[in-house]
Amino acid sequence: MGRRKKMVERVTVLMNEPENVRNIGIVAHIDHGKTTLTDNILAGAGMISKELAGRQLFTDSDAEEQERGITIDSACVSMVHEFEGDEYLINLIDTPGHVDFGGDVTRAMRAVDGAVVVVDAVEGTMPQTETVLRQALKEHVRPVLFINKVDRLINELQVDSQEMQVRLGKVIDHVNKLIKGMNEEKYKAGWRVDAAGGTVAFGSALYNWAISVPFMKKSGIGFNDVYNYCKDEKQNELAEKCPLHEVLNDMIIRFLPNPLTAQADRVNVIWHGDKESTEGKDMLNANRDGDVALMVTNISLDPHAGEVATGRLFSGTLKRGMELNVSGSVKTNRLQQVGIFMGPERLEVEQIPAGNIAAVTGLKDAYVGATVSSKDDMIPFEEIQHASEPVVTVAVEAKHMKDLPKLVEVLRQVAKEDNTLKVTIDEETGEHLMSGMGELHLEVIGHRIERDKGVEITTSPPIVVYRETVQKHAGPVEGKSPNRHNRFYIEVEPLDSSIVDLIKSGEVSMRMPELERREKFMEAGFEKVEAKGVTHIFESNILIDTTKGIQYLSETMELIIDGFEEVMKAGPLTREPCQGIRVTLVDAKLHEDAVHRGPAQVIPASRQAIQAAMLMADDTLLEPYQKVFIQTPQTNMGGATSEIQGRRGIINNMSQEGDMTIIESKAPVAELFGFAGDIRSATEGRAMWSTEFAGFETLPASLLKEIVVQIRQRKGLKSEVPKASDFVGQ
Repeated sequence: MGRRKKMVERVTVLMNEPENVRNIGIVAHIDHGKTTLTDNILAGAGMISKELAGRQLFTDSDAEEQERGITIDSACVSMVHEFEGDEYLINLIDTPGHVDFGGDVTRAMRAVDGAVVVVDAVEGTMPQTETVLRQALKEHVRPVLFINKVDRLINELQVDSQEMQVRLGKVIDHVNKLIKGMNEEKYKAGWRVDAAGGTVAFGSALYNWAISVPFMKKSGIGFNDVYNYCKDEKQNELAEKCPLHEVLNDMIIRFLPNPLTAQADRVNVIWHGDKESTEGKDMLNANRDGDVALMVTNISLDPHAGEVATGRLFSGTLKRGMELNVSGSVKTNRLQQVGIFMGPERLEVEQIPAGNIAAVTGLKDAYVGATVSSKDDMIPFEEIQHASEPVVTVAVEAKHMKDLPKLVEVLRQVAKEDNTLKVTIDEETGEHLMSGMGELHLEVIGHRIERDKGVEITTSPPIVVYRETVQKHAGPVEGKSPNRHNRFYIEVEPLDSSIVDLIKSGEVSMRMPELERREKFMEAGFEKVEAKGVTHIFESNILIDTTKGIQYLSETMELIIDGFEEVMKAGPLTREPCQGIRVTLVDAKLHEDAVHRGPAQVIPASRQAIQAAMLMADDTLLEPYQKVFIQTPQTNMGGATSEIQGRRGIINNMSQEGDMTIIESKAPVAELFGFAGDIRSATEGRAMWSTEFAGFETLPASLLKEIVVQIRQRKGLKSEVPKASDFVGQ
């Protein structure tokens, strides 16, 4: 207990010295060794015993994580390290590598300023490495590289010292190629990883040793020595001479930015308010005396204290009892406890100043991505943009009727904790639908509801989430209000894919200053009138108003937007969400009396006009695809390729590495259910495979009718395919 108290005292002192704080994330592809590496860093800080490092998996505290041997939740740890006679506070987040939990990585990147990218020396950079690196660079998080499992190159692949260095060089070159391709400006500004410069380390997290060029100079141990130690099975001696935590912390402390340096750059990317305003300057300078600006990046449940919101504090100081505002909520929330995480434990502290990662209770209205401030009119931070989208849905029911009210509460809670999960209630069937990133994601959430929340549930087999879109221009279509006094004239057409990408990447949003947004749209090919008329953006759909001088329209616009949103959430063909649609209001006739143009008149009129126009514009379905990467011995290659081709898959590339074949392919999510079992039997269990979200593609015309009817029947709609005349009278 005394040791813990001493640790809290050291952490509390260092929190107030922003130059000595580092907020970092550990990111990598699944099974490349992030959690094992985290253990080593913790052992170096004296938080777990050195003997257990790499085997205890301290940050995988959840029973399901231990059982499956993978990280599911990001875990945060604050610890103190000594470097060149000074003490530093490292707030570290260990993130998942499995594609289904990519949302956790994205959220963690908002909280940190630097990332240690871990790459397996044998496998090299993998799809998920690319995804997490892209996420980090988008959030202006600076990367350093750790190449793990070097011992496997030597002992399993039997490469010689020369070949080992060539292979490691290839990994570094590939990572730099990715950095340059994703953010050339940062690459040129010195963000490339460079072994000679000290931003790359090599080692084995399992055997607790590492080496970097600066450490070689310090210790006199070179690549050949490392090779010989591994060959002679003396890795424990190597670990004593080159302890992993020391090499890694040198790299983290020396090359990753402190909050003062980082926020001066990052706030420009994640906050679109006025940088010259008081709160803008406070955040750019991490001013602890300014207004509180906290970005919530994680929500977890503590059985004793209730909801714990973890987030990055950009300005101000958090103290117990403070009254704070949560974006999107009217009432203020009162802070009950302020603390820091040490893996699974949360330790209370008196206060937390700007530049740190804080864990607080009492923010009842907080959700992941919320902006919490002591000001009531603070412009919120940019929404966290996820690389993937929910593509698989299951219907969830309570096993026992008495648990039904509790189930509703629990589903609300899990959606709050994980914003890559979408929970909806189907009004017609009364089903609770849960949409997630993949089969595993939903399976884990389902287990968690039963285990942690104590509600027994049954889930339906997984169903794919499609998207509706249009293929050509249609309109103007007239929508009349039920009382016939208001008319709206609507045109729809597909949105250019470059504009959809702009919206999805968060480069344009309704939160931006109007002028800035207008310029972005004009650069992307909109005419001035259209760019000026952008009235609403919902997911990747846009509502444009090109009317001129229509009386009362400004008062009615909110209701038209409501009608637009209703259709975009559930399109006319199958009630699936819409994507990439541009809806233009070209004319309107409104009744002068406000009584005759209320919600009951305007919403149905605008909604039906959009629905009819979409059906005239060749409304079709987009289905989600996943990239599938398979590594298999050459002898089993035939089984793997026929497995992909039998699922409407396309093989994009095949390459050889030694006796292994690497197949890069993509296939529709609808065809990938049960893929895990089938690929094992097709390759005698020898294939390693991983998937990554690859976006949406148009459903083949030959399958369209069959799938539309299936979805409509499942949702309890009429099985006939709807026509435009069903929505607007001729």
